[in-house]
Amino acid sequence: MIRLEHVKKSYPNITPLADINAEIQDGDVIAVIGPSGTGKSTLLRCINLLERPDGGKIYINDEEITAPSCDIHRVRQKMGMVFQSFNLFGHLTVIENIMLAPVKLKGMGRNEAFSKGMELLRTVGLSEKMLDYPDELSGGQKQRIAIARTLAMDPDIILLDEPTSALDPTMVGEVQAVVRDLTKTGKTLMIVTHEMNFARNVCSRVFYLDEGIIYEDGSPKEIFENPKHEKTRRFINRLKVLVWKIEGKNFDFPGAASEADNYCRKNLIPQDIRSRFHSVIKELVQQILFAELEEPCISIVTEYSELDEGIVITVRYNGDRFDPADTDNKISYGVLKAAVSETHYRHEVSGEYSNMVQIVIR
Repeated sequence: MIRLEHVKKSYPNITPLADINAEIQDGDVIAVIGPSGTGKSTLLRCINLLERPDGGKIYINDEEITAPSCDIHRVRQKMGMVFQSFNLFGHLTVIENIMLAPVKLKGMGRNEAFSKGMELLRTVGLSEKMLDYPDELSGGQKQRIAIARTLAMDPDIILLDEPTSALDPTMVGEVQAVVRDLTKTGKTLMIVTHEMNFARNVCSRVFYLDEGIIYEDGSPKEIFENPKHEKTRRFINRLKVLVWKIEGKNFDFPGAASEADNYCRKNLIPQDIRSRFHSVIKELVQQILFAELEEPCISIVTEYSELDEGIVITVRYNGDRFDPADTDNKISYGVLKAAVSETHYRHEVSGEYSNMVQIVIR
């Protein structure tokens, strides 16, 4: 079992890990996901003390490995690490790369190490490459050799840091197949990955990292189908978000239009959707809501999905119950309806806003 208690790691001007707490059971297969820069790789490197945490404690089977008295070299013999960049020794053949650690660190005889190495090469489907050098291999083959080298030490825990990120897309599948087989061995795995389908289909548990903490922890079904937190939902659905809050009638609409243009360009939003997005803001907010509300208080949250190239605009506003469909400005409402795929109105009886319109553009 791995136990993390208030683990913290900081660098100048950034704290990727602010307060990490978790219990990882033997045999758990955990996907570590989250936006770039949120400390996913740092977390793995702290667990095997390639990076020394600035605070907190890490336990492996109730032994505190962050204690000064801990022999981390002994602990690491049961903890394997697979890096993004393979880290194979270029001057050694494939089989020599795999034999090196068992012979040097565990005192295994060369004949036994060779037999074990060949068994592992057959496991990853590369026994015919035993005498090749790393430069003669494809990226996918190098990563499979790196996994075999890690397995040669027979670790109880395997940490995989984005094992497919450096690969050509055509090679990703072969490495994922090997990792999928590893999940059936009963070993504890932590896998940093941006491959959401892989995390969903292969892992038993998902950590979503954000704001320096494990922001959400659950089964793949919970995280991918029913996340508890808004940030998780937005990440899982690859949503790009733009938020405006309007308080009063002096809102800077030209500035907002410029901000919207930048948002659309940055996220490569198609021109047709971009034009209809501008039309919705103009007709709904400027023409309809500003005419209806004496003192407007309006929240606008725009979410663009990279998955289906659609925009969802959620507009919440104050005042008495008012469905924009009931506006006297039929021209603006007609333009609005022509620009969108769906509209949904709801009257909300509590909170800062009493009305909500959700608009879908596809």
